[in-house]
Amino acid sequence: MTERISDGGIVVERDAEGRERKEREVDSSELLGKELEIGYPDTDEPVVECESIVVPAGEITALVGPNGSGKSTLLKALSRELDPENGTVRLDGEDVQTLGTKALARKLGLLSQENESPGNLTVEELTHHGRYPHRGFFDSRTEDDHEAVERALELAGVSHLRDEEMGSLSGGQRQLAWIAMVLAQDTDVLLLDEPTTYLDLRHQLRVLEVVRTLARERGLTIAIVLHDIAQAARYADNLVALRDGEPYDWGPPGEVVTEELLADVFGVEAAVGVGPEGPVVTPRRPL
Repeated sequence: MTERISDGGIVVERDAEGRERKEREVDSSELLGKELEIGYPDTDEPVVECESIVVPAGEITALVGPNGSGKSTLLKALSRELDPENGTVRLDGEDVQTLGTKALARKLGLLSQENESPGNLTVEELTHHGRYPHRGFFDSRTEDDHEAVERALELAGVSHLRDEEMGSLSGGQRQLAWIAMVLAQDTDVLLLDEPTTYLDLRHQLRVLEVVRTLARERGLTIAIVLHDIAQAARYADNLVALRDGEPYDWGPPGEVVTEELLADVFGVEAAVGVGPEGPVVTPRRPL
């Protein structure tokens, strides 16, 4: 039997043999975008126009849609990696543009699509880089840093790889190492841009199980870009389906995933059934 007690904002789990495991309690945060127009320097018109998007506190919100629909662009705006031409993004009511870089990094973690690190960097060393928002430039690593890294390595399932160099890992293992790094930031909000792309099915499911654990057990607010509508329907609490740079529909998977949406947004004829973990999508043919 596991005992859970709260001590000064730290959840302490104690098992039957008296061993302790500590985790930080998270006050779930809401991310809100309003009247967004998002583009790039080389585009004349906005790539994404979004009147309103909400990433509810303590839940998983999946951004889905075909290639070029604006999923990653919208996520970049939510993370402040890309400044919107118009509109605002608010984190718990505070405009993210008013936050300093480190202050935002203590609240919001982002895992981009493409990440590169020196091949001789170990998994543990990479994970420690996630602690930069919590230290001054010349500060030494603290006990809190070491505990956060240990939690991140365990959650991502890469503790056994801590001494392995990044260059020696498979694609799936590297992705989990990057997830450990962003988890070490110890943020309330986590944004993941296609974290399962190029991974085999086993590692895809591993990543999504980690995401679900973070939301269910630690109360993190998560927005994740996914290509696989079936996986999004299974693991997410909410879906935002984008088409041609605008939201087509949003809400719980059971309401959003319909045969009409699959035809209109994805250009696929498919059957949608009901399974024990949400909608079940059976593709039939392209339209």
